[in-house]
Amino acid sequence: MSQTAHALGLDRSISGRSWKHRAANGGYDSSLQDDIVAQLLLSRGIERADLARHRAPTLRSFLPDPSVFADMDRAAQRVAESVIAQEKVTIYGDYDVDGATSAALLIRLYRMLGLDAGYYIPDRLLEGYGPSGEALVALGEQGSTLVVTVDCGAMAFDALAAADQAGIDVIVVDHHKCAPELPRAFALVNPNRLDESQTGAEHGHLAAVGVAFLLAVAVVRVLRERGYFANRPEPDLMGLLDLVALGTVADMAAIKGLNRAFVAQGLKVMARRANIGLAALMDASRLKRAPAASDCGFALGPRINAAGRVGDSSLGVRLLTTEATHEAQDIADRLSALNEERREIEAAVQEAAEAQLSAQHNRSVIIAAGAGWHPGVIGIVAGRLKEKVGKPVLVIALDEKSGLGKGSGRSIAGVDLGAAIIGAREAGLLAAGGGHAMAAGLTVEADRLEAFTDWIEAQLARHVARAAGQNDMLLDLVVAPGGLTPTLVETLEEAGPYGIGWPGPRVAVGPVRLVKADVVGTDHLRLIAAGDDGRSLKAIAFRAADTTLGQTLLSAAKGRKLWLAGRAKIDDWGARPAAELHLEDAAWAD
Repeated sequence: MSQTAHALGLDRSISGRSWKHRAANGGYDSSLQDDIVAQLLLSRGIERADLARHRAPTLRSFLPDPSVFADMDRAAQRVAESVIAQEKVTIYGDYDVDGATSAALLIRLYRMLGLDAGYYIPDRLLEGYGPSGEALVALGEQGSTLVVTVDCGAMAFDALAAADQAGIDVIVVDHHKCAPELPRAFALVNPNRLDESQTGAEHGHLAAVGVAFLLAVAVVRVLRERGYFANRPEPDLMGLLDLVALGTVADMAAIKGLNRAFVAQGLKVMARRANIGLAALMDASRLKRAPAASDCGFALGPRINAAGRVGDSSLGVRLLTTEATHEAQDIADRLSALNEERREIEAAVQEAAEAQLSAQHNRSVIIAAGAGWHPGVIGIVAGRLKEKVGKPVLVIALDEKSGLGKGSGRSIAGVDLGAAIIGAREAGLLAAGGGHAMAAGLTVEADRLEAFTDWIEAQLARHVARAAGQNDMLLDLVVAPGGLTPTLVETLEEAGPYGIGWPGPRVAVGPVRLVKADVVGTDHLRLIAAGDDGRSLKAIAFRAADTTLGQTLLSAAKGRKLWLAGRAKIDDWGARPAAELHLEDAAWAD
């Protein structure tokens, strides 16, 4: 673990990055040099005295008292009253995975407490993001005396004012950035409120589903104090953690602190397949082994998201709350079909958006806009382009009839896109907008798009330049090919789960010579390399065939020595599991 990039003799890689050992930035403890898990934790900022808690993150160790959050007690009391009085309650959720899991969690909570809550998921194309006053008032007219919005509502000033005027209590459970002024709600629970307590603000990285879980804890406590469970069992809130894990990972929330505990414990619950809908979704994803955090982001999450992007936005909530096996299987199959349709639409929009990149090579923030682009895939395309250019990207679908553009953006570490979008809205450049640091959404009038483009470039150029200067390849371990084993992969996973804010360990393997390099699938690069220790390894670089890295390796002389860097993973396609490298970069060793 102590070997540094200088020992590799590397200054710049094939992709133009500097390789450094992560522990060189601090966090290395020579007395623990043989404890790989400890070194991984230390290099991610954990103090030595706190290693035990982070080796096995549990809710007992990380869960705060929900009462530290502003409005939490008020919200919990109101939800408890709705249970006791058997009121008609509706959960109003966003159409993405975080919204679906948040809504499903509260619906399941109410069900365990003896009340069937309804739900309302807006149509992305017809209604757009967040609660509308028209929908809230209609829910009140249909008998709902309490509406709980999840993963939306923090900036819904007009909608919540309409609900308040109609006499409907609305509780907002959200995590998106807030303005100094808050909308008129019965309670607004959001760790990103500007008036949040210091302890509450420390949990600003939670996804909405994590905030919803904390509300569930607070509600059960209130009902316990009121004697509600004298003749009925308390609900098993731990059984809801599979939903929390899925929503947290899929929403790109930072996997640190409480979120690490949510995901670590939630994956264990998910593996038990107690949620019929999630089990059916895992089957539809051909996921037979115990799920990993990456499965939430790349297999399960996209299928649920597909419903809100190109299909029926309520399918995700229906799947995650059904108790009928056949219905779960039918919905899971529909989601898989919609996901394939989404991929086709996405590919067309991405091709059109990429055609606009060359004209913006000097810009710090890339903005691609086009008429007729499907609003349901622009967020995914923004993410793809962000990975390609290493800069924040906004993709905007223009509607020529309305003169409005619906946009979605993805950012890079160190650049708070959500705050910038809120600033642009407050400056009068956007009709609507909000989000969090890594992802944001907006509505812009077409004739204001140029002014918005210039404004956000001026606002974020300095931040992007600073972030670009920190784009080093940070290595956790350097091994010879023979050291890349299933045992090593299992050891590295002990410091997980990994994700945004808690990066998976990168391993440098070498020096090696390429034995084979070819393209598989659409644009994936497959390598077989042999080392001086007489051992060989397999590596794959996803969507890299047309990149500088891919083209260089495809044309590389077979005799030249290389260092390969990436994530060590288990390849379980063969007769027995083997280790392989998911390649991210390479560098010449001679």
